[in-house]
Amino acid sequence: MKKPVQNPREVAEIVAVQALTFLAGDPQRLGVFLAETGIGPETLRQSAADPKFLINVLDFILRDDETVKAFAASAKLHPTNIAAAREALGDPRWERDVP
Repeated sequence: MKKPVQNPREVAEIVAVQALTFLAGDPQRLGVFLAETGIGPETLRQSAADPKFLINVLDFILRDDETVKAFAASAKLHPTNIAAAREALGDPRWERDVP
């Protein structure tokens, strides 16, 4: 049994990965996102490990109310949870410690 995630940053990253999966499931939205970010489909998986990229994913989702609602419904989240995830990813207090 997995231990529940308690760190807000980790939860935010999970939401962002869910958002990326949501985008990947819609070729039209994914195409627009890739065109705007300038990354190709071949580097999408590698980019998903970058917290700054995940911020861009959530920014893309949050800029359109219909997209927010569709993602929130598919992920079974309240739309405010998506905005909170974006805030947690962008909050410098939650930066990962670098050894």
